[in-house]
Amino acid sequence: MLRVIYGGSPAASAKSLELILKDSAMSKDADGEEYKIVGVLTNPPAAQGRHKELIPTEVEHYVRIWNEARGDDIAVLTPEHISAPEREQIAALKPDVFVCFAYGHIVGPKFFSLFRFGGINLHPSLLPKYRGATPVNACILNQDTETGFSIQQMTQEIDEGDVFFQQRTGLTGTETAEQLLNNAALYGGIGITNILRKIAKENKLPEAQKQTGLPSYCSHIRKEDGRINWKDSALKIDAQIRAYTPWPGTFTYSNGQQLRIIKARAASKIAIQDSSVPQNTQAVPGTVLDYNKQRGILIQTGDGVLIATELQWQSKKAMDYKSFMNGARNFIGTILE
Repeated sequence: MLRVIYGGSPAASAKSLELILKDSAMSKDADGEEYKIVGVLTNPPAAQGRHKELIPTEVEHYVRIWNEARGDDIAVLTPEHISAPEREQIAALKPDVFVCFAYGHIVGPKFFSLFRFGGINLHPSLLPKYRGATPVNACILNQDTETGFSIQQMTQEIDEGDVFFQQRTGLTGTETAEQLLNNAALYGGIGITNILRKIAKENKLPEAQKQTGLPSYCSHIRKEDGRINWKDSALKIDAQIRAYTPWPGTFTYSNGQQLRIIKARAASKIAIQDSSVPQNTQAVPGTVLDYNKQRGILIQTGDGVLIATELQWQSKKAMDYKSFMNGARNFIGTILE
């Protein structure tokens, strides 16, 4: 029986874990007994909200529900750092392979030495493109026409390991980072189950291919990256909004008050179907041009018009554009900053 430790933290990672668990020998629905999850590594609970309540990661939350419902005893490890005591805990589980998706920690050779088959990582990009922590955001920001995921062998160099499997998918220019991450979690999770079954059956890692092509890298995202520069083009701002959904979100200021733009679309994407929507005007970038009851709130950018359809004042609830305009007197004509 192949013994697996899973590493991950956010909601998308929990989706992959769910698929893997349901395919494993621990599920009544599984048709074999090739592998089992013996433990998970995830981030420590984080203080959230006004009262700073400690909230576990989505991965920890899911595993504890699974243990309670199924009567299993999957170990949940939430170390801030992985040092000698944590390695002893991991070694006690007698793991064969480490499977990782968005764990958020860098691990070293002493960690990998605990696993007979080393580590396998699900990375939501077509490696070697977009090595690093924010590949789905990067592909949207760059307005790519395709993306995908890679399942690779983990190495000391971040995202440089050989690739077991890749899957490509086309982009329509409407996807958000949340949607792409969930897609990678779903289809990548299925890919991981196939690889784990193969390892268990053949008692070795499957053949992997060297990465080919010119590597590119993506950087960490900061909250301030979400501020809209209205001198940018409508297409660029459209991509920024989608790339930063759900975090950190995009925002601007109206008369000194923060305003979040949650959903929007460049007018050029719909102007062919609707001639009533202007693609561009001579107004100052950031000018709120008009309210189109069928489409949304029209805002001039450095090149093109952006149509906002969901907005949120600071400390208020998010609203669709019609509800927003009901309470936003004199909004038309203002210049967003």
